[in-house]
Amino acid sequence: MSEQSRNAPPPPSDEAASMSLIDHLVELRRRLVRASIGVIIGMGFGIFLVMGPFKLVDLLITTFAPLTDRPPVQSVGTTEEFTSYMTVALAIGVVLAMPVIVYQLLAFIVPALTQRERRIIFIALPFVILFFLAGIAFGWFITVPTAIRFLVGFSGSELIESQPALSNFITTVTVLLLINGIVFELPVIIYVLAFLGVVTSKQLASYRRFAIVGVTIVAAFITPTGDPINLALLAIPMYFLYELGIILARFVPKRD
Repeated sequence: MSEQSRNAPPPPSDEAASMSLIDHLVELRRRLVRASIGVIIGMGFGIFLVMGPFKLVDLLITTFAPLTDRPPVQSVGTTEEFTSYMTVALAIGVVLAMPVIVYQLLAFIVPALTQRERRIIFIALPFVILFFLAGIAFGWFITVPTAIRFLVGFSGSELIESQPALSNFITTVTVLLLINGIVFELPVIIYVLAFLGVVTSKQLASYRRFAIVGVTIVAAFITPTGDPINLALLAIPMYFLYELGIILARFVPKRD
């Protein structure tokens, strides 16, 4: 046996490999706990908006539910009102905690960030909330009203009185709003990933054909109502946001 063979380090054992996997799981748990704490704090503020003088649930009903001589929605379950109110409060918590969620996600995907990279991510966090609010606004004025009108008045029959249940109505509205907000995060995420060297604008531009197919599949998967109208209302903005991400990726400063 040669001297070099005797001095060579031993191959990694199964225990070392498993420890590496455990370390990743521990890191993932730590990031999820931090993101969850941010959501819980935001949910506390959401409970104030729902139960306090703002009466946010009433605002959602009067804004999106079809107005009739009778109450536009009905509560038929014992716990339906409570769970519906908590659903809205949880959605508000997710909205307020979105910068924390995105940062924890990026910190887990791209570990060992340098000080400069962390600074860029912190600078991008205000844009995270701005794009998220832009998605909420897009859903509030376009996606949700179109979805409710299409679904509630689908048949057009005078023999059918549409009076959706409170939980179903609140779930549809909040999920659509959150999905729109998350979708509008795409340009910011693309820019950060391009800055970190994970993707480039040329790569993204070469994947345009695959992006169209992927956007359609994702929109069909995340659309809670499953109808083609809402699928198009999500897929078309998603593709334009992908193109906006490509444009932003071109302005990423070159790394040393």
